[in-house]
Amino acid sequence: MKVFVINSGSSSIKYQLIDMETETVMVSGLIERIGEPRGELTNKSNPGTDREAVTRIEQPIADHNLGLKMAIDLIIDPEKGVISGLDQIDAVGHRVVAGGEKFAEPVVVSPEVLEDLQDTVRLAPLHNPANLGGAREGMTLLPGVPQVLVFDTAFHQTMPPHACMYALPYEYYEN
Repeated sequence: MKVFVINSGSSSIKYQLIDMETETVMVSGLIERIGEPRGELTNKSNPGTDREAVTRIEQPIADHNLGLKMAIDLIIDPEKGVISGLDQIDAVGHRVVAGGEKFAEPVVVSPEVLEDLQDTVRLAPLHNPANLGGAREGMTLLPGVPQVLVFDTAFHQTMPPHACMYALPYEYYEN
Protein backbone atom coordinates (compact mmCIF):
# COMPACT_ATOMS: atom_id res chain seq x y z
CA MET A 1 0.00 0.00 0.00
CA LYS A 2 1.28 3.46 -0.93
CA VAL A 3 0.10 6.44 1.12
CA PHE A 4 0.53 10.05 0.05
CA VAL A 5 0.82 12.30 3.11
CA ILE A 6 0.13 16.03 2.75
CA ASN A 7 0.73 18.88 5.19
CA SER A 8 -0.60 22.08 3.60
CA GLY A 9 0.57 25.07 5.63
CA SER A 10 -0.18 28.76 5.30
CA SER A 11 2.47 29.30 2.58
CA SER A 12 3.97 25.84 2.14
CA ILE A 13 3.23 22.18 1.48
CA LYS A 14 5.23 19.29 2.88
CA TYR A 15 4.56 15.87 1.42
CA GLN A 16 5.74 12.27 1.38
CA LEU A 17 4.84 9.15 -0.52
CA ILE A 18 5.32 6.16 1.75
CA ASP A 19 5.39 2.48 0.80
CA MET A 20 3.72 0.93 3.83
CA GLU A 21 4.75 -2.63 2.92
CA THR A 22 8.46 -1.80 3.10
CA GLU A 23 8.03 1.15 5.49
CA THR A 24 10.13 3.35 3.21
CA VAL A 25 9.72 6.93 2.11
CA MET A 26 9.64 6.90 -1.67
CA VAL A 27 9.41 10.68 -2.07
CA SER A 28 9.63 13.63 0.27
CA GLY A 29 9.10 17.20 -0.75
CA LEU A 30 8.70 20.78 0.32
CA ILE A 31 7.00 23.60 -1.53
CA GLU A 32 7.77 27.02 -0.09
CA ARG A 33 6.72 30.63 -0.58
CA ILE A 34 3.37 29.81 -2.15
CA GLY A 35 1.73 32.99 -3.41
CA GLU A 36 5.00 34.93 -3.46
CA PRO A 37 6.97 36.03 -6.55
CA ARG A 38 9.67 33.40 -5.99
CA GLY A 39 8.27 30.00 -5.01
CA GLU A 40 10.38 26.87 -4.69
CA LEU A 41 9.67 23.16 -4.87
CA THR A 42 12.27 20.66 -3.61
CA ASN A 43 11.45 17.03 -4.35
CA LYS A 44 13.58 14.09 -3.18
CA SER A 45 12.99 10.72 -4.78
CA ASN A 46 14.30 7.73 -2.81
CA PRO A 47 15.57 9.96 0.03
CA GLY A 48 18.40 8.63 2.14
CA THR A 49 19.38 5.94 -0.35
CA ASP A 50 22.13 5.69 -2.94
CA ARG A 51 19.40 6.34 -5.55
CA GLU A 52 18.36 9.69 -4.03
CA ALA A 53 17.55 12.24 -6.71
CA VAL A 54 16.75 15.87 -5.91
CA THR A 55 14.69 18.12 -8.17
CA ARG A 56 14.43 21.85 -7.46
CA ILE A 57 12.05 24.13 -9.28
CA GLU A 58 12.07 27.88 -8.69
CA GLN A 59 9.09 29.72 -10.10
CA PRO A 60 6.03 31.57 -8.87
CA ILE A 61 3.59 29.08 -7.33
CA ALA A 62 0.33 30.98 -7.24
CA ASP A 63 -1.58 28.79 -4.82
CA HIS A 64 -1.72 25.46 -3.00
CA ASN A 65 -3.64 23.87 -5.87
CA LEU A 66 -0.79 24.50 -8.30
CA GLY A 67 1.81 23.41 -5.72
CA LEU A 68 0.09 20.11 -5.06
CA LYS A 69 -0.35 19.47 -8.78
CA MET A 70 3.37 20.13 -9.34
CA ALA A 71 4.27 17.64 -6.59
CA ILE A 72 2.01 14.94 -8.00
CA ASP A 73 3.35 15.54 -11.52
CA LEU A 74 6.89 14.94 -10.23
CA ILE A 75 5.89 11.77 -8.41
CA ILE A 76 4.59 10.24 -11.66
CA ASP A 77 7.09 11.88 -14.03
CA PRO A 78 8.45 9.19 -16.41
CA GLU A 79 12.07 10.21 -15.74
CA LYS A 80 12.06 11.58 -12.18
CA GLY A 81 9.04 9.87 -10.63
CA VAL A 82 8.81 6.79 -8.45
CA ILE A 83 5.44 5.46 -9.62
CA SER A 84 4.00 5.19 -13.11
CA GLY A 85 0.52 6.50 -12.37
CA LEU A 86 -1.85 7.91 -9.81
CA ASP A 87 -3.64 4.56 -9.64
CA GLN A 88 -0.69 3.35 -7.54
CA ILE A 89 -1.59 5.72 -4.69
CA ASP A 90 -3.86 3.76 -2.35
CA ALA A 91 -4.67 6.44 0.25
CA VAL A 92 -4.02 10.07 1.14
CA GLY A 93 -3.52 11.49 4.62
CA HIS A 94 -3.94 15.19 5.38
CA ARG A 95 -2.72 16.98 8.50
CA VAL A 96 -5.20 19.47 9.96
CA VAL A 97 -4.24 21.71 12.87
CA ALA A 98 -7.62 22.19 14.57
CA GLY A 99 -10.56 19.83 14.53
CA GLY A 100 -12.44 21.58 17.30
CA GLU A 101 -14.42 19.42 19.69
CA LYS A 102 -16.31 17.63 16.93
CA PHE A 103 -13.31 15.89 15.35
CA ALA A 104 -11.40 13.93 17.98
CA GLU A 105 -10.02 11.21 15.70
CA PRO A 106 -9.14 10.74 12.04
CA VAL A 107 -12.05 11.03 9.63
CA VAL A 108 -12.56 10.15 5.97
CA VAL A 109 -12.78 13.26 3.79
CA SER A 110 -16.16 14.09 2.30
CA PRO A 111 -17.78 17.33 1.17
CA GLU A 112 -19.90 17.24 4.34
CA VAL A 113 -16.86 16.87 6.61
CA LEU A 114 -15.10 19.75 4.85
CA GLU A 115 -18.22 21.88 5.29
CA ASP A 116 -18.37 21.03 9.00
CA LEU A 117 -14.70 21.97 9.35
CA GLN A 118 -15.32 25.50 8.08
CA ASP A 119 -16.29 26.29 11.68
CA THR A 120 -12.73 25.46 12.79
CA VAL A 121 -11.10 28.09 10.59
CA ARG A 122 -11.47 30.65 13.39
CA LEU A 123 -9.48 28.34 15.70
CA ALA A 124 -6.47 28.21 13.37
CA PRO A 125 -6.92 30.98 10.79
CA LEU A 126 -3.41 30.67 9.34
CA HIS A 127 -3.43 26.90 8.98
CA ASN A 128 -6.89 25.41 8.68
CA PRO A 129 -7.83 27.17 5.42
CA ALA A 130 -4.68 25.75 3.78
CA ASN A 131 -5.18 22.33 5.44
CA LEU A 132 -8.74 22.14 4.12
CA GLY A 133 -7.70 23.48 0.72
CA GLY A 134 -5.15 20.67 0.45
CA ALA A 135 -7.89 18.13 1.20
CA ARG A 136 -10.20 19.66 -1.43
CA GLU A 137 -7.43 19.64 -4.02
CA GLY A 138 -6.49 16.09 -3.07
CA MET A 139 -10.06 15.00 -3.79
CA THR A 140 -9.89 16.76 -7.16
CA LEU A 141 -6.48 15.41 -8.23
CA LEU A 142 -6.98 11.90 -6.83
CA PRO A 143 -10.69 11.14 -7.23
CA GLY A 144 -11.77 7.84 -5.80
CA VAL A 145 -8.68 7.50 -3.59
CA PRO A 146 -9.60 7.29 0.11
CA GLN A 147 -8.47 10.43 1.93
CA VAL A 148 -8.26 10.88 5.68
CA LEU A 149 -7.90 13.98 7.85
CA VAL A 150 -5.76 13.70 10.98
CA PHE A 151 -6.04 16.44 13.62
CA ASP A 152 -3.32 17.93 15.83
CA THR A 153 -5.98 18.79 18.40
CA ALA A 154 -7.02 15.14 18.81
CA PHE A 155 -4.25 14.82 21.40
CA HIS A 156 -5.89 17.42 23.61
CA GLN A 157 -9.20 15.57 23.51
CA THR A 158 -7.60 12.69 25.41
CA MET A 159 -6.79 14.97 28.33
CA PRO A 160 -9.23 15.39 31.23
CA PRO A 161 -11.17 18.67 30.95
CA HIS A 162 -9.48 20.25 33.97
CA ALA A 163 -6.05 19.70 32.37
CA CYS A 164 -6.85 21.14 28.95
CA MET A 165 -8.88 24.10 30.25
CA TYR A 166 -6.91 25.06 33.34
CA ALA A 167 -4.63 27.60 31.67
CA LEU A 168 -7.46 29.51 29.97
CA PRO A 169 -10.19 31.75 31.25
CA TYR A 170 -13.36 29.66 30.86
CA GLU A 171 -14.96 32.28 28.58
CA TYR A 172 -12.25 31.58 25.95
CA TYR A 173 -13.19 27.92 26.00
CA GLU A 174 -16.89 28.77 25.65
CA ASN A 175 -16.17 30.97 22.62
